[in-house]
Amino acid sequence: MEHINLLLDIGELNWVFKDSADTEALLQNVVKMVARHMQADVCSIYFFDEKNQELVLRANVGLKKNSIGKIKMKLGEGIAGSCLERLEHVCTEDSLAHPDFKYFPGINEELYKSFLAEPIVSKDSRVGVIVLQRKEDNPFKENDAQALRIISSQLATLIENAKLMTSMNQYIKKIKAAEWKPQLEAKFIKGKSASRGYAYARIAVIEDGNAFEDVEKMSFAQHSPADFYRAVKETEKQIELLQRKVEKNLTDAASMIFTSHLMILKDKTFINGIIEQINKGKNPPEAVISVTKKYIHIFLASPNEYIREKSKDIEDLAVRIIANIVRNEMELPGVKGRIVIAREMYPSDVLRLSSEQIKGAILISGGVTSHVSILAGTLGIPMVIVNEPTLLNVNRKAKILLDAVIGNIYINPPPDILDEFSDRLERKAKEAPAAMTPITKTRDGLKIQLMANVNLLKDLETLKELVCDGIGLYRSEFPFIIRSNYPTEEEQYFVYRKLAEGMPGKEITFRTLDVGGDKILSYSRKTKIDNPVLGLRSIRFSLKNREIFAEQIRAILRAGYEADLRIMFPMIYSLEEFLTAKEIVRQCAADLKEKGIRHNGAPQTGMMVEIPAAVEIISEFAGIADFFSIGTNDLIQYMLAVDRSNEEVAEYYLPHHPAILRAVKKIAAAAQTAKIDISVCGDMANSAAYIKFLIGAGITKLSMNPEYLGENQKIIAALDAKECRQLAEEIVGLSRVEDIEKMLWPEKYS
Repeated sequence: MEHINLLLDIGELNWVFKDSADTEALLQNVVKMVARHMQADVCSIYFFDEKNQELVLRANVGLKKNSIGKIKMKLGEGIAGSCLERLEHVCTEDSLAHPDFKYFPGINEELYKSFLAEPIVSKDSRVGVIVLQRKEDNPFKENDAQALRIISSQLATLIENAKLMTSMNQYIKKIKAAEWKPQLEAKFIKGKSASRGYAYARIAVIEDGNAFEDVEKMSFAQHSPADFYRAVKETEKQIELLQRKVEKNLTDAASMIFTSHLMILKDKTFINGIIEQINKGKNPPEAVISVTKKYIHIFLASPNEYIREKSKDIEDLAVRIIANIVRNEMELPGVKGRIVIAREMYPSDVLRLSSEQIKGAILISGGVTSHVSILAGTLGIPMVIVNEPTLLNVNRKAKILLDAVIGNIYINPPPDILDEFSDRLERKAKEAPAAMTPITKTRDGLKIQLMANVNLLKDLETLKELVCDGIGLYRSEFPFIIRSNYPTEEEQYFVYRKLAEGMPGKEITFRTLDVGGDKILSYSRKTKIDNPVLGLRSIRFSLKNREIFAEQIRAILRAGYEADLRIMFPMIYSLEEFLTAKEIVRQCAADLKEKGIRHNGAPQTGMMVEIPAAVEIISEFAGIADFFSIGTNDLIQYMLAVDRSNEEVAEYYLPHHPAILRAVKKIAAAAQTAKIDISVCGDMANSAAYIKFLIGAGITKLSMNPEYLGENQKIIAALDAKECRQLAEEIVGLSRVEDIEKMLWPEKYS
């Protein structure tokens, strides 16, 4: 299985791009790479033609060269066609004797009897099949099938983009340029901090491809064909560098987020279309714009949502090429060193923008507890969320001062504001960060466990400089939402194992897949539904998709070998649901034991308490769960009927509503009676006022984002546990929000 680790190495895939002159050459390099590492005599990639419902051989090493493009099979025909129809791998020692074998004369296939095929699937659709063949004295084994499954998963996006470029080359149409919008010149806007930090920079507005629209309106000096060829090479190097940065900084994102950019650069029709216009006398930047517009129209005309989204990739690529043609001749739109303003972002957008070194971000929609905000915090991107659509029309030459600590936005700030900002940064730089003590205690000696919420492996770097008692919440959905397809069991194990190795001897709590709501998988229609907050999300999604759930559980159990492992199910609402999930963990452990695969056979299993229905039967849950963790973000959302990602109702999102505080006290009491562990892992654990109440309610384990660990330890050290208990008892007896606020923040009413 040594070749498995290689397949998680983006560097090798970067080599495939670098050494390929076009799409066809790229696919040939892919089959050569796979054949070499799988010790196969033959490797083939088939594309699935949806229109004709047939497989077409598009790349091969080992068979006759003239077979590419000529070997075709209907869906269900031949071994490869049956493999794709059933979406199941096929492994046989004698392909000639297989009932589905189809003979193609003249390609020498009969020399290779050992046969292994794996379907290539992306975003719930059939892409093609990858096939390996060996001579009869060297049959494929189960570990080869497992490795090929990983290969298929990792190459799915790349091959889908290659397929897309191949099919798109026959269509060329035009699109019209959009009109300019009135521009906002100067303003102060109050927003909400989503990821803390400061930034002062020029802006880059990302909406409906405006960077490309800006370029369309420019006038360019005359450039030569040589300038274009040079620009293409420079663009390719830049994109490869960006991809390497993503892989270096974010091991969890072992998928090529710039795949389509590189694929378009390798597309002969796209490049030759530009060259043809240049040879006819068109200025290279204008030729790039002209051909790009045709491709944008093609992409946008597709009924496939995924293909329509790719129009943004080609716009981005065109701007990069033109920037490299003109170099420093003029200032072109870009995001490096800028504060980005966008109506919305997906996690993949945040990854890409981080790799391009933006200074900060402003979102016009969303909530401060969204996963985009959490990801921005992990990546150190200051972010503010504000319901102010006019920001999308801000003057492109404006500078913004972003105070993402308190949520202030200053457009073209005056000198006095800049001076105050500079003084504040200077004072902050001189302040030495408070050193953490090994043990967290209240003033009167009550020990409090401080745990970390971990989003990406990158968070482990921060934790090395801090003191924490373990990982109270690992959000396992991030390796899912930042990718372009479902990660396999092996890919998940690779990430989870690094997490376990990064916290030796400390408790690690894995929350199982929590998607849906504001956490949409771009490649799954199952999470794109109306009213997603109340739809198929979290444990409901996992139990409806048992194989995906089982793969994750197996990966967690294997990664947690010899670790202090806890598995936590999100959004549990009934005893039956919890017991079903717990039984799946037991079955997965039994399966691993039967196969002789080392794993943790006795993890603690617990639940997130975040649904009102669970609160009402919390004592019964305390009898079957090993631990509770109160997810205050969703508990508040569901108890108060407030969509936490909707700025229009943000004022109703009140953690100190009496119903919320009484629920927390009730959950804590049930855990204490049953003598099971209880913690809080939501944003309430990040507030000094709420920490007082939580400790008073009997909760002595708090899990928070790493950046809060130091300051919260200092806050806890100043608290008296007895006083906290008295405060909590008084507060749960109050019915008015204002009365509770007076007790939690007395300084505001003094």
